[in-house]
Amino acid sequence: MSKTPDSSKAEDDQSSTVEQYLVKDPERFALNMARMVEQAGKAASAWAEPREKGEVRDHVAEPVVDMVKTFSKLSEYWLADPQRALEAQTRLFAGYMTVWGNAIQKVSSNAEAPDDAVKPERGDKRFQDPEWGRNAFFDFLKQAYLVTSRWAADLVEHAEGLDDHTRHKASFYVKQVSNAISPSNFILTNPELFRETVASNGENLVRGMKMLAEDIAAGKGDLKLRQADYSPFEIGKNVAMSPGKVVGRSDVAEIIQYDPMTETVLKRPLLICPPWINKYYILDLNPQKSFIRWAIEQGHTVFVISWINPDERHGAKGWEAYIREGLQYGLDTVEKATGEKEVNAIGYCVGGTLLAAALALLAQEGDNRIKSATFFTTQVDFTHAGDLKVFVDEDQVAAVEKSMNEKGYLDGTKMATAFNMLRSGDLIWPYVINNYMRGKDPLPFDLLYWNADSTRMAAANHSFYLRNCYLENNLTRGVMELAGRIVSLADVTIPVYNLASKEDHIAPALSVFLGSQYFGGDVEYVMAGSGHIAGVVNPPAAKKYQYWTGGKPVGDFGQWFTAAVEHPGSWWTHWQHWIETQDDALVPARKPGKHMKTLGDAPGTYVKVRV
Repeated sequence: MSKTPDSSKAEDDQSSTVEQYLVKDPERFALNMARMVEQAGKAASAWAEPREKGEVRDHVAEPVVDMVKTFSKLSEYWLADPQRALEAQTRLFAGYMTVWGNAIQKVSSNAEAPDDAVKPERGDKRFQDPEWGRNAFFDFLKQAYLVTSRWAADLVEHAEGLDDHTRHKASFYVKQVSNAISPSNFILTNPELFRETVASNGENLVRGMKMLAEDIAAGKGDLKLRQADYSPFEIGKNVAMSPGKVVGRSDVAEIIQYDPMTETVLKRPLLICPPWINKYYILDLNPQKSFIRWAIEQGHTVFVISWINPDERHGAKGWEAYIREGLQYGLDTVEKATGEKEVNAIGYCVGGTLLAAALALLAQEGDNRIKSATFFTTQVDFTHAGDLKVFVDEDQVAAVEKSMNEKGYLDGTKMATAFNMLRSGDLIWPYVINNYMRGKDPLPFDLLYWNADSTRMAAANHSFYLRNCYLENNLTRGVMELAGRIVSLADVTIPVYNLASKEDHIAPALSVFLGSQYFGGDVEYVMAGSGHIAGVVNPPAAKKYQYWTGGKPVGDFGQWFTAAVEHPGSWWTHWQHWIETQDDALVPARKPGKHMKTLGDAPGTYVKVRV
């Protein structure tokens, strides 16, 4: 019997498809597998050695136990009623049967995916390779995975009787597990990885294991995931390069004053209080992205707090110390450098939370030097605190405190991992695949260089933050104690510019909105497009994203957003206009060191201390 042209073409296509997954040089492939095992041994050694020396103690059990407890509560609901459990299993089985039927149809007819095939969500980059749809095996794996992960997410969504915190944790953990078990993460179930491994006879895996060993060694026994090529960047050379001087130094902070770029400047200096969870130069990555440089160009005399990267000496430094030796010391330094007692202040993220609490304390103490406050993606109320709240309950906080008390600080890699987990599909698994399976170096990227330049958390500081903010929400409940006083945001009566970002996973826009009602004065609430970083670091010249302004931040957030006015581009110019409406008086430009001794060039020494 002669073959039809269509059947011959199908067989040729199938042969071509199979051919790309066959090892061409078995001897070389076997040699590379041996080399890979050797490099894997080095990775294992890099992990084991600091543990054998007692330099690293694992506290892996706590998050795993918490995940198991959470899933147990979820299972209790579904297993408590046999009918309910059967219905859930039936839904999963029906989904698998649809996938199986689609696979049989695809194999028998070599057709495109049927209309009822399970497809990834729009924007899911994991399954872009054509083989995910063209090859019946990989298509089956993809659909089975999607059915399973969506079914698991539905179990959380439809489980009744779960408290909000448990439901939040269950949803987060299901997402983490789903991201981890994706077939795109494994050599034999990812067509692109499979082809690259065969084509290079396994050399990609040799390179990948070598990089894994290097990254575990860099993390001193923990994996420090490489998200960019960091080698082109140097602090003070091509990041954190705005010219200025260190004009003050305490145990916890250096105060940097920047050189002016205008003939005259606003009479009120600007003091920036950045987060200590990362380093300040997110606001000074390069001249094109630098908020600090832009503010100088608008006529601000800019001062920045550069926080210490703490070690065991700083274990007892709590929030009061960070207020006295950081923020208030910064105000003293600004006054010495400029003679001004009226200051505009900015707080970013946890730096903003510290600023808000400090303003409430200073109001009681009669220190009224800060005349306006701007908050970048800052939470003061933690009712809707986003996915980081998953990591905060009494058991988990106690475990973190136990870990911190051993050294006096929390390792920077711990916080970096927690932040990466908030977007593990973007910040973890793509790099695991690219680095350790494809064996490719990531590209240079200044933002990810900054992201990897992690900082430690002083034990007392971090414990105060976790308990008073995330766990007990004491600031807006009016029971936070600082310096022997119970502080209240109602005492903060100065004008406030409160910036949120629409897609923020760390300080959700709703959380920032609700926090606005606790201040005692007028609040200008503005919502930027994008997320926690890109929404803030959005220079006008880039002409990216947008921002929304509206009425007072009261009532329902959804209604506020519906009525808000959308503006294209950066919110920076809107903020500058707001600042000038507070006080637009001008004075001759001020140069660092005119009234006091300087301690070196910007960016100083504290920012260069690495973990």
